[in-house]
Amino acid sequence: MGRCMASPRPSDSPADVTIVHDAAAFKPPKGEAGVSSMVVIYGEFLGRRYEINGAPLTVGRSPECAIQLTDDSVSRLHCRASPGDDGVVLVDLNSTNGTYVNGTTVSARHLRDGDRVQVGRSIFKFLMGSNIEQAYHEEIYRLKTTDGLTGANNKRSFDEEMQREFHRFLRYGRPLVLVMLDIDHFKKVNDTFGHLAGDRVLSELGRLIGGMVRTEDTFSRYGGEEFALLLPEMGLDDGIRFAERLRADIAAARFEFDGMTIPVTISGGVAGAHADMTGPDKFVAAADELLYAAKHNGRNRIEPQIEG
Repeated sequence: MGRCMASPRPSDSPADVTIVHDAAAFKPPKGEAGVSSMVVIYGEFLGRRYEINGAPLTVGRSPECAIQLTDDSVSRLHCRASPGDDGVVLVDLNSTNGTYVNGTTVSARHLRDGDRVQVGRSIFKFLMGSNIEQAYHEEIYRLKTTDGLTGANNKRSFDEEMQREFHRFLRYGRPLVLVMLDIDHFKKVNDTFGHLAGDRVLSELGRLIGGMVRTEDTFSRYGGEEFALLLPEMGLDDGIRFAERLRADIAAARFEFDGMTIPVTISGGVAGAHADMTGPDKFVAAADELLYAAKHNGRNRIEPQIEG
């Protein structure tokens, strides 16, 4: 299985990741060795923790594996995390679809605290160090608000933030914009390249959009391939320009998987909150209706709310 990476500009490459074919060539920083765990942050067994203590931890579809996954894209014996004196080494066991660390396929490498390990459609976060219990509970808390695949807020977190911001709008009359986005023909991506490629497109899209939003904005995975952007203190015209810039950057980005380029575009609807809306549901419905119109009118476009 190949790598899927989106980059709107040549200089916008993801953070460098060391690929190690000789595990002994890469040593973890001193002081990181010791107790370690793998925590599921996306996919099967969300939130479950697996300790790596003494014996190797094998991941695969076989009942013999310490972490047994039922995903068809996971090999019978997929990969193994082995503890040693100098840390934990993750080794791919000649799997069909590859083992990924921080988005890069690896054959073997030492794991560092915070590394994201993807096996099939499941993503694990590797934790190690003296404060591992605290780190685990912080990760579980984060999973309550964050989508593990895209890094965006989840639907529950979006709903809570929407309630706060909409009532703030009603009380103080401050400008508020909602952008609803959807990946065009996403089913075709899954059907043509497979669900692993689809997951990687979602992950890279989350990285791209997440890098463009302000601190005060709420960027959420609303469901499936649909995303929502809640933009407080932004007028409708500025919200439309921002959404159009997002659309253009994503259309210009390169999404690659297994040596082939995946065409990725988005459609969006942009609505501004106004006094006639009786609640957040009406606000979401307005932006969603505009999103539907963008798809109906040809896709790869932003449909704006017409004021007045």
